[in-house]
Amino acid sequence: MEQFVVSAIKYRPLSFASVVGQSTIGATLKNAIQRGHLSHAYLFCGPRGVGKTTCARIFAKTINCLNPGADMEACGECESCRSFSEGRSYCIHELDAASNNSVDDIRMLVEQVRVPPQIGKYSVYIIDEVHMLSAAAFNAFLKTLEEPPSYAIFILATTEKHKIIPTILSRCQIYDFNRITIGDIVSHLKDIAKQERVTCEPDALNIIARKADGAMRDALSIFDRVVSFCGSNVTYSAVIEDLNVLDYEYYFRLTDALLTHNYVESYMIFDEILKKGFDAQHFVSGLNSHFRDILVCKDVQTISLLEVGQVIAERYKRQSAECPVDFLYEALNITNKCEMDYKLSGNPRLLVELTLLNLSYIGTEKKNESSEHNSSEVKPESKTEHSVVQRKAEAAPIPEAPKSISLKNMMSEVKTENEVTENAEAAGEKTFTMEKLVLEWKSYAESIKTQLPRLSSRLLEHLPELVSEQLVRYPVISEQYREQMEKRSTDLVNHLKKTLSPSIAVEWIVREINSENDDKTRLYTPKDKINYLASTNNIIDGIIRDLDLDYR
Repeated sequence: MEQFVVSAIKYRPLSFASVVGQSTIGATLKNAIQRGHLSHAYLFCGPRGVGKTTCARIFAKTINCLNPGADMEACGECESCRSFSEGRSYCIHELDAASNNSVDDIRMLVEQVRVPPQIGKYSVYIIDEVHMLSAAAFNAFLKTLEEPPSYAIFILATTEKHKIIPTILSRCQIYDFNRITIGDIVSHLKDIAKQERVTCEPDALNIIARKADGAMRDALSIFDRVVSFCGSNVTYSAVIEDLNVLDYEYYFRLTDALLTHNYVESYMIFDEILKKGFDAQHFVSGLNSHFRDILVCKDVQTISLLEVGQVIAERYKRQSAECPVDFLYEALNITNKCEMDYKLSGNPRLLVELTLLNLSYIGTEKKNESSEHNSSEVKPESKTEHSVVQRKAEAAPIPEAPKSISLKNMMSEVKTENEVTENAEAAGEKTFTMEKLVLEWKSYAESIKTQLPRLSSRLLEHLPELVSEQLVRYPVISEQYREQMEKRSTDLVNHLKKTLSPSIAVEWIVREINSENDDKTRLYTPKDKINYLASTNNIIDGIIRDLDLDYR
């Protein structure tokens, strides 16, 4: 039985042309070789599995090739190329900095640099995961990296450039590798599947590419796993089953239910997803992305941003024709807010179900208002009928008709209340009392208790202060606390504007806060605590004075 070789090793690129998704970097390195503009140190940085170490090996092989081609690719036939391919080259050295990160390891490398190459022009030292070197090892490496022998070239590779000290960065030419696009991954997987005689559905390869998250090595590993599961025929349904991926079909069904305002159906779809073992937060994130993908299908200029298979893309186009832009805008706002509030929620499932309920009622208010407007239009009367009605109206008092409960009437009442409030403020009258402020403040805090329990408890810690008719102050204990409250208090301010005054504002001030039931000030800083201990214990006060101690 032939020994199996994983695709990531079997199909590792052997030339710059075969490296997927890094054509710019490949062209730059080939031009440098052709013109003889070689640096003594390079830094290849970028995400995992995008070809950093592979490009370093190809570069090292090419600059030592005895007969490079016109396109500056290694010939693969000379002694230097054969020794590299067979793993016996003494000109190319690789060091794994993750396991060789001490000062002694770097000193051994420095000693090795003194030996010139036996075959070829350069001794190339590839140091992988260079960010794992210790600080002392970095410092021991500085001098050699800055002034190496003319035949020595260093290629450093890392996934975390920010962990490398600036003195190392300043001595290297830096190449930033990009994440590989879904289209490039799919195209490469098609070529490999053809060589392996495996039939693959395009949508199945697209799922693998999306799961790889821009890393070709991950995509090849997932491809091997899927082939082991499916055999020689890789289908979309088998891939989502093997990788436990949430099928697009759920989102299409859910969107159809939301467009018809069928919240019951949306609840049942969500329950079905949970029973299959999917995380609710993952579901919300996917729904958010689904609405985004529908939105980009609304225009031919943005449809290129859709990164799905051809069959799924056609379904997105069809559903985008049924979804108004207003619906998508509101839906994205609602799902995005749910995604942000998910980790703070004490009952995540209820939060998602409330989100689905809100999504189900998008557009219903406009429909109700439109129908009410149409029903209020009365057929024109004749002149005679109008005069009779007018005389009757002048002769008898008109009883007040009961108001119908509708969104239009409610908005009209709110508008009237706001006008009254503004007139009262202009006249200098006080529009609300401290008791009314406290009542509305606590009412808002109680309304968010289920979804945002931490924010609710913070708002109930102390009573707000009524500074003026337009300003309310609330004390907080730190600057960080103040910044958090400012970011999350938009809904609170809107609530107070609606219920108290349209010109009201809330100011969060940092100061020491006295407990409502205790006259003693809370102790927050080390100085406060030491002063309190000294005032309550004469021994501690004496020790502080005798030894001239200070707090830190």
